[in-house]
This record gives sequence, structure tokens and C-alpha cells, in this order.
Amino acid sequence: MAHLQQVTTSSSKPLIHALNPGNSSASYTHAYFIQSKISCKLGAKSSEFRGVAFVHRSTRNVSQTCKAQEIQAVMASDKETDATNAIKGRGLRGKLNKVVLAYSGGLDTSVIVPWLRENYGCEVVCFTADVGQGISELEGLEAKAKASGACQLVVKDLTEEFVKDYVYPCLRAGAVYERKYLLGTSMARPVIAKAMVDVAKEVGADAVRFELTFFSLNPDLQVVAPWREWDITGREDAIEYAKKHNVPVPVTKKSIYSRDRNLWHLSHEGDILEDPANEPKKDMYMMSVDPEDAPNKPEYLEIGIVSGIPVSINGKELSPASLLAELNDIGGRHGIGRIDMVENRLVGMKSRGVYETPGGTILAAACRELESLTLDREAIQFKDMMALKYAELVYAGRWFDPLRESMDSFMENITKTTTGSVTLKLYKGSVIVASRKSPYSLYREDISSFESGQIYDQADAAGFIRLYGLPMRVRAMLEKEKGKM
Repeated sequence: MAHLQQVTTSSSKPLIHALNPGNSSASYTHAYFIQSKISCKLGAKSSEFRGVAFVHRSTRNVSQTCKAQEIQAVMASDKETDATNAIKGRGLRGKLNKVVLAYSGGLDTSVIVPWLRENYGCEVVCFTADVGQGISELEGLEAKAKASGACQLVVKDLTEEFVKDYVYPCLRAGAVYERKYLLGTSMARPVIAKAMVDVAKEVGADAVRFELTFFSLNPDLQVVAPWREWDITGREDAIEYAKKHNVPVPVTKKSIYSRDRNLWHLSHEGDILEDPANEPKKDMYMMSVDPEDAPNKPEYLEIGIVSGIPVSINGKELSPASLLAELNDIGGRHGIGRIDMVENRLVGMKSRGVYETPGGTILAAACRELESLTLDREAIQFKDMMALKYAELVYAGRWFDPLRESMDSFMENITKTTTGSVTLKLYKGSVIVASRKSPYSLYREDISSFESGQIYDQADAAGFIRLYGLPMRVRAMLEKEKGKM
């Protein structure tokens, strides 16, 4: 998921910077370009970085807000540029005053900090959204940000909001991109974008998120794309750049998986995964055990659902984030939720990714199964068609698009009777439905029985079948007549 940042320019118009974060460590960084998980990932053969963005406005002098630290190294000798010039005045490419950078602590965002200062002479305020990526991802982040040259780090806990207002609507909609991907990275973009706007105001800068979100929130914003400007063409170049600027990064040339983590999932890209023919290494996974090593005894779970939204586990009501966290633990120890797929990015190129979504896989199975009781045939078919478009919009970064919002209203209405419970059996990587119950169930045993009854008489089917099969009979008769000619 892409990150945004804010910057101020000498122009009176807000300016957006779309930078590249691929998040090399297991950080939550949404290192994807606005419109989708564009292949722009570090480690690609060309400069395919995924975009991070920031917005800047020079209508306010914030040079006194925080004392920028000097970068501890200089550019390559062929540049012959002292990095401290970024603090004193114009940078190599112009002058910006203040930038709010969506920061994960990974390779990409760590490199962006000195790059911004060096090229635009600006102060950098780092922003980190806690969307459930784990405590380990946040430890030492402030020190790391300042060591990279930032003057401040702002952290906001968005976990409950993320699950309640973004994950659950997608779950209710049944949104799955290209048959497999449960949109873990895509769903976190808009909640972080929304928070970026608030942080930008707090620190005196205009901030928005991905480009499409910028367009939604402020159509006057301009876009500046550093990855189109800099000489960094891959992950190894980024590592070298970090070394030259004494920027602490958590990766090496030998360990270059690109990961994105939040409470819903953990994605893996890069390294041997670049070749779709390679099987993922066993030690790559972090949220789930190998199904072969999972317990030999199955575990049963009852998921309570109200109007298409999960509310409880085994009768115990939990907050959205707490419920998902508990299911991640349970599903993870049973090897649930591993997906290996080749997907089509928005720009048309294919990319291979491996995802771990233990809790999400369990919830998706439960919600889908309960709908088999509460929705009729036409409703299910139409909802499934809508879900495909819904997933495409979310994947493309169009969360704030009026079409998605309108579709969400439909999803909320169509699932208002999807209330009940589903019992699932978890065993060595599989999720098996054991039972389902709903007070709004359309299933009637007295109708479904093969025994004739007052509501449904088996003999009534004869006439229906003859009429339903009429087109096939007519076609067969025509072919038979042609055969005699």
C-alpha cells in the first residue's frame, strides 16, 4: 500500500509527492502505488517502485517547528553534493518546506527521508499508522526515523477503525480479487490516507494519501513522483544509497523479501518468488505453521454473525480487532490461510505474491456459508457479480469512489438478514463447514424433503422441467431434421 507524505512548495498550490515504498522488512508499509499494488516494487529489474505520496504547501514557514538533523553522509562522489545543503536552502531539485512521510522503517521509506531532504531541502515528519502490524514493527521506530534524518515521528493506533470500517465492509461484500486475494494491503490504504490528512493538519502541512485518494479529497493537488526522478533502480541500489547516508535499514542483499503486514494479513514478494516456478521456502512464513506441522487433532469454532458482520467466537462477543487477532492465532497454528498466486496489477503486468491471512480466511468462509441459508439464488448471483467489481475498486485504490460507496449500501441492505452462526472445523490448513444456523434461514426441511407434502408436490416438477427444457428439445429436433436433408 502506498504511503503518502506532505511537503510544502514555493507554489501556492498544494503539491503531492508520490514516492516509492516496497517495504523490505516485515513492516506494515503500504508500499503500493495508489491505483493498485503496481509492480513497482524494489527488486524489480527496472525502476518499478510502488508509490508513496506526500503533499506540501509553502504557505506556511515551518522551519522553526523542528530542528532538522544533518545527514551523516554525502552523495556518491559523482554527485559532489553536500547533504547539508538540504537543510540550509534549496535541494538538488527545488525547495519544499515540510513533508509528512508515511513511514514504516523499512528500506524504502528509510531511504526516502534523506532523499527528500537532499533533493528538496525540507524537514521531514514521519507518520506511522498502527494497523496491527505487531509491536515488533513499532519498536525503535522513532530512533530509526531520526537516524534517517527525520525531525519527528507521529504514531496513531488505527487498528479498530481499520477492521471495523474497512475490513468488515469488504468481508460483508465478499470482495476477493482474482479468486484468491483477500485485499489485505489494499484495505489498509484508505484508513492510513484518512489519518494522514489529520496528521498533516496537526503539523501544519497538507497531507493526503494515494493519488486517487488525493483526487477524491482535493482535486487541486499536483503530483510529484520521486521514483521517476531518482537514479535508484532496484532494491540493491536502495541498500547502497542507505549505506552512503548512514541510514539504518533492516535488509541485506541476501535477504530481500518485500513484506507488508497488518492485522488482516502478511504478504511476501521478491527474492525467489520472482519466479512463479519456485516453491516458497518453509521458513518464509511468519503468521502460520506449515499445515504438515499443524496439530493432528481438529479444532471447532463457532462464528457468530449479525447482518453480515462477525461479532463473536464460540459465543464470546469481541471487538472487531480483538476478534480478528484471536482468529489469527487460532488459524495460524492450524496452517490456515496460505495463498500463493500470480495476480494482474492495475497497469496490466503480472506479479507473484504469497499471502498469509489466517483469521480472514476463517471469517470469509463463515460469512459465505451463512449466506447460503439467508440469500436466495438471484440475490447470491447478483451479489457475487457486485463483489467482483467491489474488489477491483478496492484493489485499484478507489475506496472513496462514489461507486464503491453506493455498492456498499447495497451490500449492507442485501445482508441485513445474514444473521446466525457457522461452526467450522480447522484441520491442517483446511477450513471445513460443520454446521450453519440462522433465524432467517430460507431452508425448509419440509420443502426440501423428497417426500411429497402440502407445500411442494414432486409431481409439480414435471411440467416445469418440460418447459425449462423446451429450448433444448427444439434445438435437438432442428438438428435431427437437418440430418435427414
